Amino acid sequence: MDVLRESLLGDGDRGCLDGQFLLAMPGLDDSNFSRTVIYICAHTSDGAIGFILNRSKSISFGELMVQLELIEADQLGSLPEKAREMSVQCGGPVDAGRGFVLHSDDYNSESTLPVSDDLRLTATVDILRAITEGKGPSKATMMLGYSGWDAGQLEHEVSANGWLTCPSIDDIIFDDDYDAKYARAFASMGIDPAMLSSECGQA
Repeated sequence: MDVLRESLLGDGDRGCLDGQFLLAMPGLDDSNFSRTVIYICAHTSDGAIGFILNRSKSISFGELMVQLELIEADQLGSLPEKAREMSVQCGGPVDAGRGFVLHSDDYNSESTLPVSDDLRLTATVDILRAITEGKGPSKATMMLGYSGWDAGQLEHEVSANGWLTCPSIDDIIFDDDYDAKYARAFASMGIDPAMLSSECGQA
């Protein structure tokens, strides 16, 4: 969390990709990011950090809470509806064992970090307990791990036609229809990803 805190609250000059979606282009030859939609929560002169939004994990939120010993297995059925329906996503290959909750601004704790005017990020157990007790944010998605780039790396990948960028959309961030997010993000720009080739230029 220290890296995220430094990126979100640090003194580095904010980059133009702050708060944007990254959409993997067909020619992106990296199994970690093929056909991914990534929300960039911090882009500065020191690098960038974001979360993959369309790769679900095989474990449910409730099952993860049992593994973390925050609830007992026999409490799964009594979890609030939002907690029962909440899935867990693969946020990226960095710190893949750590959990992060990207959520609406109606929940805050001492460890909550601002991401945008409307979004917050919390990576401590207090928000997990709040969600299991029905006291969490109205909108939330949980990720294990995050995606990170060193200074200048993401800009280079975008210029090399590895990524297309577009404004972020809250409905896509919090929707649990993961298979549709990639096409929906492209559709927000009037683009059919099936019509793209790995050789096309940057839009």
